[in-house]
Amino acid sequence: MPNHLILFDFDGTLADTAPDLAAAANRQRQYRDLPPLPYEDLRPHASQGARGLLRAALGMMPEDPEYAATRQRFLDDYAQAMLVHTCLFPGVETLLDRLARQTLAWGIVTNKVESLALPIVRHLALDTRCTVTVGGDTTPYTKPHPEPLLHAARQAGVSPERCIYIGDDARDIQAGKAAGMATVAAAYGYCSLDDPARWDADAIALSPADLWPIIERWAVRDRIRQP
Repeated sequence: MPNHLILFDFDGTLADTAPDLAAAANRQRQYRDLPPLPYEDLRPHASQGARGLLRAALGMMPEDPEYAATRQRFLDDYAQAMLVHTCLFPGVETLLDRLARQTLAWGIVTNKVESLALPIVRHLALDTRCTVTVGGDTTPYTKPHPEPLLHAARQAGVSPERCIYIGDDARDIQAGKAAGMATVAAAYGYCSLDDPARWDADAIALSPADLWPIIERWAVRDRIRQP
């Protein structure tokens, strides 16, 4: 059993999925004969999934009569073209190689449902390297509820206090803290509409390159709180 477990959010933390998500959102505008929105307008909403992207693209909320049908069409369109531009963030591959050299176990906890998350994980060749992958429908709960993170810890056989959770959304930090884990805000992700400094994470990474020093300090000393 590993002594420590590094858990990552997926969209906006490990993988840059926003281009394909934004394309699916603009496809919903195309159906309505609306011009596409600039990618830069949609990117900050990528970590919020269909709800955030449909709000940004169409001003549509879950209570709108057409929301359920539009959400399903968005998900169908995304599933058909979710591997076009999606890739790991620069520096993530180097980080994962370093974790492997240090025999540090890591996993993924995302709110993306398994039917969408797992094909991307396989496409990026992460499935043979990560210890555990938890999707948005793996447990009855999604973040900010702590259960998906606790489930990942149980699957890996690591106690929560020996886990660290890294994510680019306030919900990630809320979930990590509720699970009793150390937390890191991935400020390089899709959080430009929010200030990660307000999330009370134990540390903030401005780029994937910042993650290794934080992880090393935590794994060696079990302490990462930045001054």
